[in-house]
Amino acid sequence: MIRNLRRLMRRAYSRTVDLSHPARSPLGSSVVNCVVYDNGVRQPGTYPAEEAVERVRKAGSGFVWVGLHEPTAEEVSTMAELFALHPLASEHALHPHQRPRLERYDDTLLAVLKTCRYVDHAELTASSEIVDTGELLVFAGPDFVLTVSRGLQGSLGPLREALESVPDQLAKGPAAVLHAVTDRAVDDYLRVTDALQNDLDTVETQVFSDDAASADAGHIYQLKRELMEFKRAVAPLDRPLQQLVTSPSAPLDPDLVPYFRDVAGHVTRVTEQIAAYDALLDSILQAHLAQVTLAQNEDMRKITAWAAIIAVPTMVCGVYGMNFEHMPELRWAYGYPAALAAMALACFLIHRNFRRKGWL
Repeated sequence: MIRNLRRLMRRAYSRTVDLSHPARSPLGSSVVNCVVYDNGVRQPGTYPAEEAVERVRKAGSGFVWVGLHEPTAEEVSTMAELFALHPLASEHALHPHQRPRLERYDDTLLAVLKTCRYVDHAELTASSEIVDTGELLVFAGPDFVLTVSRGLQGSLGPLREALESVPDQLAKGPAAVLHAVTDRAVDDYLRVTDALQNDLDTVETQVFSDDAASADAGHIYQLKRELMEFKRAVAPLDRPLQQLVTSPSAPLDPDLVPYFRDVAGHVTRVTEQIAAYDALLDSILQAHLAQVTLAQNEDMRKITAWAAIIAVPTMVCGVYGMNFEHMPELRWAYGYPAALAAMALACFLIHRNFRRKGWL
């Protein structure tokens, strides 16, 4: 059942809808959609949020799903009042750039998720953007689901359609929607992780190739920075999800616990992979710096060796350039070529000695 549901959702994820399109917001500037579900079946018609909530509560069954994109403070306050959200929960919706978390406020679950997308690039540079992040908040109450998205990470419309094709799952209530949204975000994490592996392989190949000079510490550092941003989006979710599936007081349908456990397992996998990537990048960076240091030492040894060779003729020429009257072989006809030959022989012997030691 879990695999079939995930397969349907993956097909839906491949289709993205621009949230900024006017046709996606017929109910207001930030309201993407407002739908009523009863027994897992979408009810016909389009309602304002107030009428949808009133209809659900009057019927005593079903729930309403309201989706917001980049809402204003006034719109958030209106929704918070309509759904009687806890003041702290509504504050999270008002202020962007929240830390990922999963919390319970009375009978409402709040999930703050970071949506992640891998940014394709021709080659890795010191300023490449590799991981693009957005933000998604999910409020799941007894008879409502409120989603608040920020950033252009794709619409929840395809996800909604995938859920509607599995009414038995959607009939489990708002918590089923919470699972589906969280599962989608975690699936995106897995895709980003696989894509990052290719960048790591590229950098590793450059550092340990024969042409190690093609590697750049700036590229490695930029990749590490993007990896840390990805880690901040994923790692905080690991512990709350584990607590959600293990806590006996969690407001979940028992049938949904295996689904959340599956998501928690994937988050743990991504977290472990990020830690492994981070350690590997540290090793690659240290290896690159060691290679740079070794290359500098090689250059210094060559410079020192050539300086020692050049010092011999410099010293001889310096002595004979002092213009004293009494100097060895000064008036000998073969003194000049003999001095040149002596300097060449000395330079040759020193050069051969340095070659034997590997300095040249």
